[in-house]
Amino acid sequence: MPVKPPAQDARPAAPPPRGPGAVLAAAARSVRGPLLGSLVLLAGHQAGEALVPVVVGVVVDRAVDGGAAGALLGCLALLAADFLFLSLCYRFGSRLSTRAREHSAHRLRVRLAGRLLAHDDAAGRDRLPGDLLTVTGSDTQVVGQFTSWLGMTTGNLVAVGLGAALLLRMSVPLGLLVLLGTPAVLLLMNRAGRPLERRGAAEQAAAARAAATAVDYVSGLRVLKGLRAERTALRHYEGVNRESLRATVTAARTEAVLDGAGTLLAGVLVAAVALVAGRLALGGDLGLGELIACVGLCQFLLAPIQGLLELGPALARARASARRVAVLLDAPAPPPGTARLPEDVPVRGELTVRGLAHEALRGVDLRLAPGEHLGLVVPEPVAAAELLACLAGDLAPAHGTICLDGVPLTALDRAEARGAVLVAPHQAYLFDGTVLDNLRPDEGEAGEAATSADTEALHAAAATDLVDGLPHGTATRVGERGAFLSGGQRQRLALARALRAAPPVLVLHDPTTAVDAVTQTRIARGIRTLRAGRTTLVLTSSPALLGACDRVAVLREGRVTASGPHTALLATDSFYGNVVSA
Repeated sequence: MPVKPPAQDARPAAPPPRGPGAVLAAAARSVRGPLLGSLVLLAGHQAGEALVPVVVGVVVDRAVDGGAAGALLGCLALLAADFLFLSLCYRFGSRLSTRAREHSAHRLRVRLAGRLLAHDDAAGRDRLPGDLLTVTGSDTQVVGQFTSWLGMTTGNLVAVGLGAALLLRMSVPLGLLVLLGTPAVLLLMNRAGRPLERRGAAEQAAAARAAATAVDYVSGLRVLKGLRAERTALRHYEGVNRESLRATVTAARTEAVLDGAGTLLAGVLVAAVALVAGRLALGGDLGLGELIACVGLCQFLLAPIQGLLELGPALARARASARRVAVLLDAPAPPPGTARLPEDVPVRGELTVRGLAHEALRGVDLRLAPGEHLGLVVPEPVAAAELLACLAGDLAPAHGTICLDGVPLTALDRAEARGAVLVAPHQAYLFDGTVLDNLRPDEGEAGEAATSADTEALHAAAATDLVDGLPHGTATRVGERGAFLSGGQRQRLALARALRAAPPVLVLHDPTTAVDAVTQTRIARGIRTLRAGRTTLVLTSSPALLGACDRVAVLREGRVTASGPHTALLATDSFYGNVVSA
C-alpha cells in the first residue's frame, strides 16, 4: 500500500531552553508587559523614597534661615506630592509584579504539562509522580518568583544610584563611598551565595524524593494494608523524610548565615557613610539641612542595599529550581516517524505481529484481519505487559515488528500511531471531572448533554445503570481518580471511554475483572455490537468475552501456541480450558 512521506511543518519548532539561565530568561520574556510596568513603577517608588530626606532637609534649611512662608509651604506641598507619587507607584507596581510572578509560573507549569502529556515525549517516563509534582509545583513557583525579584532589584538599583547621586551633590566622598562600596559588597555576597545554590538543589531533590514516596504509598495504601506492610512503609518514609529535613535545615542554615552577613555588611556600609557625613558636618562642609538629608539617605539606603544583597541567595534558589525544570524541558524526544498513513484511504485495521521478541516474548506471530474481533489469552502477566507496551509504542521490542495496514508502527508518528491503535490498560485511570468529561476528554468541557455516541458507548459498557444511579447523571463529578465511584463503576466508565473513542484498532486488557458474570456477558455483547466492522483485540481470560470473539489465540511461554474458536479450544486444548475456567 502507498505510504505518504511525513508532512513538513511550515513553522519550525522553537528550540527548548538550554540550562537554568535560559529557563529564567524565558520566564521573564513570557510576561514582559507586566514585568516592564512593574520595573518602571517600582523604580519610581524608590526614586520618590530617595527624594523624601532631601526635601525634608530643604524644609529644615528654609525654616532655620527664616525663609518665606510661601516657599516653606511649597516645599511641604512638594513633600506631600512625593508621598502620593511613591505610594501609588508602589501599589500598582506591586500589583504588576505579583501578576508577572503568577502568570510566568502558570505558563511554565502549562508548558511542562504539555511536555509531559505530549504523545511523542518520554521526558517523565522514568520520574516518580512525586518528583514531577515537586517540579511542576514548587519549582515553577520559585522560577515565577524570579520575575518579582527583577522588579524589586531594579527599584533597589535605582534607589542606590539616585542616593549616590544625591550624596555626590552634597559631598564627593559620600557619593564615592556608596558607588564603590555597594558593588564590592554585592560581589562578595555573590561569591558567598554559590554554596547555597548547591545546597538548595540538594534540598529540592530530597524533598522530591520524600514527596514521591508519599504519593506512591498513598496510591498503594490498600495494597500495603493487605500485605500488612504499613509499619515498614512508614519507617521507610520516615528515613526519606529525615533526609529531606536534614537537607532543608542545612540550606536554611546557610541562607541564614548569608542573610546575617548581608545585613551586617549593609549596616557597616551605611554606618561608614553616616560617619563621614558627621565629620564633614563638624568641619563645616555640610549644613544642618544637608546633614539631615545625609542621615535620612543613609537610613533609606539600608533597605535597598539589603535587598540587593538578598539577590544572591534568591538567584541561587531560582537557578536550582530552573535547573530541575530544564531537565524536563530539555529531555530529548523520540525521533518523529518516517511514514504516514494515507489520508485519502480509511485505515482498514489490519494488525500484523511478526517475530515479536523481548524478555518474556519469544517470537510472537499474530494477524488480525480488518474488522476481526480477536481474543488473546496470556497467562503470564509480564508477557501481557510487554505486548501491550509494544502495541502502545512505549516499548521498543528487541526483535520483530508490529504493522498496521502494512506500515510498521515504529515508523509512524507517535500521535498518529496512538490515534489508530488505542491501547486501553487494565488500570482504570479517571480524572476529576464529570462522567462526560471522562467519557470524551478530548473535547474539553463536555457539557451536560450526552450525545448518541456517548449513550451507545455507555450502553455497550453496561454503564447506563451507573449513570442512572448518579445524582446528576452524566453531569456528576467522579472525584480524583474516580474516588466517588466503586471499582466496577470506574472500570465500566473507562471501558466506555475507550469505546467512545472509536479507533480503527482497539486493544482492551481485562476490561471486566471488577464486574459480575452477568454484567460480563452484557459487556461482551455490547463490545461485539459497537465494534462491528472495526478491529478489536481483547486480552482476557473471561469466558464471556472470549465466547463473543471471532477467534481466540493463546500466548504461552512467549509464543502463540493455539488459535481457533472459543468452543473448539475448550474441547481440544486442556491448557486453555484450565486457564479459562480458573
